[in-house]
Amino acid sequence: MAQNYFSGVKNTARLSTAALALCALAPMAHAEPTHGLAMYGAPELPADFTSLPYVRADAPKGGKIVTGEGGTFDSLNPFIEKGNVPWQLRYLMAESLMMQAYSEPFSLYCLLCETVETDEDRTWVEFTLRPEAKFSDGTPVTVEDVIWSFETLGTEGNGRYASLWSQIDSVEQTGDRSVKFTFNTENRELALLVATRPILKKAYWDDKEFTKSGMDQIPVTSAPYTVTDANPGMFIEMTRNPDYWGKDLPVMQGQANFDTIRFEFFADPSLVIEAFKAGELNAHREFNVQTWQDQYDFPAVTRGDVIKSEIPHQRPTGMTGFAMNTRLPQFADWRVRQAMIEAFNFNYINEAQTENQQTRITSYFSNSPLGMRPGPAEGRVKELLEPYQDQLLPGVMEGYTLPETSGREIDRGAMRRALALMEEAGWTIQNGQMKNADGQLFTFEILLMVGDNENQSIIDTYTQMLNQLGIQPKIEVVDKPQYIQRMGKFDFGMTPVRYGTSLSPGNEQYAYFGQTAADQPGSRNVAGIKDPVVDAMIAKMLDANDREDSLAATRALDRLLTAGRYVIPLYAWNESFNAHVKELHYPEPLPLYGDWIMWREMTWYWEE
Repeated sequence: MAQNYFSGVKNTARLSTAALALCALAPMAHAEPTHGLAMYGAPELPADFTSLPYVRADAPKGGKIVTGEGGTFDSLNPFIEKGNVPWQLRYLMAESLMMQAYSEPFSLYCLLCETVETDEDRTWVEFTLRPEAKFSDGTPVTVEDVIWSFETLGTEGNGRYASLWSQIDSVEQTGDRSVKFTFNTENRELALLVATRPILKKAYWDDKEFTKSGMDQIPVTSAPYTVTDANPGMFIEMTRNPDYWGKDLPVMQGQANFDTIRFEFFADPSLVIEAFKAGELNAHREFNVQTWQDQYDFPAVTRGDVIKSEIPHQRPTGMTGFAMNTRLPQFADWRVRQAMIEAFNFNYINEAQTENQQTRITSYFSNSPLGMRPGPAEGRVKELLEPYQDQLLPGVMEGYTLPETSGREIDRGAMRRALALMEEAGWTIQNGQMKNADGQLFTFEILLMVGDNENQSIIDTYTQMLNQLGIQPKIEVVDKPQYIQRMGKFDFGMTPVRYGTSLSPGNEQYAYFGQTAADQPGSRNVAGIKDPVVDAMIAKMLDANDREDSLAATRALDRLLTAGRYVIPLYAWNESFNAHVKELHYPEPLPLYGDWIMWREMTWYWEE
């Protein structure tokens, strides 16, 4: 019987190399080793696949990709709370046991592991490491490294790792290259989440403090790229390791093609596009459709030296907009939040910002089968929500749609609806100002970050609309470190928010919308959502045994979030705009997820 080294997440884990050597291989009933895992059913690719379907397997190696980022950084350790770290490092610096395929909703294929096993109910999962897996310094990736990584990340690392660690009952070595995780929670996604956590080198940290932030603590990992040059707040350069251990694996064919990946940083984000036009960068994502139409006619584009690529995707829109902080009494009432949505004249703002070229987000999972259906709840969705009928806000069962606005600068119909809602909630205009019966002024602070020019422009227009209601919010524009600090304490009234959602939503929904996360400093539950029915639908989604049940729970969740009126929705991004030099190419066919996390850095290639 295998010895258990990590039993109960509240116990202090003790690990010794000698003890690990004593472990014996445990028998696994009703399980077989396999090459991949899918959230539901079997993964699409067979065991003998030669490459992922959305890569160019024979893509040439060489060249560089240079992109720009607004803001700054002061640390190169993306796995801890402390420090300001470029978000890309979390994905480029470390490998996991398995790799996600962007051609499927949520399927994983073996990377550091050679095989994976799990039972039918996914109460445990076991991985056997590849014997050839090595860190960038040439040392092997061991089971000890895997166990140490999970314990350390779960107890000392960034808060995003704590939730998974709390749901792991035990981690044990079951063979020379095998490790088994047993869960204390019924959640089919946990096996896949374990498979995607970063694996670090234990020995590197033996004489170092893991939680210390800085430029000299660069975690040693097994990834194809390593940080080879960096200047705080200026640039980071990563170089492809010519001795990368996994370059011949099927999952890595046609990936990690560039010799160099470089990120340039600009304190003023508006300078990124100027740097691209000047040739300092060779690739740039544009997020404003009007800018895409108007400002990409510079000489390099005209000559054909720069290509404009519009890349569609089939993933949900997620939610982009302005979140209202429901922790504050001003926004605790759904009628006030609806009034804020009514006062937001989207048609007028869309015309001013994009000449009406952008569509609006209609729900958290719109643009996908996961999105709520129009009209009243039906079928399985209705069954899931009916037990909570007395707790539901108007619009959940009946159906909720965003208000239509006229497109005129002052939409009197929208203003009348907003005023009526504010009055129902106890607020009326008194001497030109919105106040309650006690004479308390209705106001709040809108928190923005320096350089966020588009949202600044939208908010400037929106506040003029609010002034028509006797509401004069305070706009506070702060630098990035201050913004991060204040967001960590939820010190704002309204602020921009972006929730990206996948085709297989899972445990991250608790982090975005769960009750527990609402009071956790620095959590992604920006609006402070505390709805037990939301938690119940997330649990239903995670406990589903098939895709249909998961789909119904997700649509029910979508209804709860949208009718909760927590965010004023903005534009739907159903395609991405990429400008790049002609030597940079992307493979086709496009993945289901389109231009998704690290797709550009990992699958594009340089060809003269």
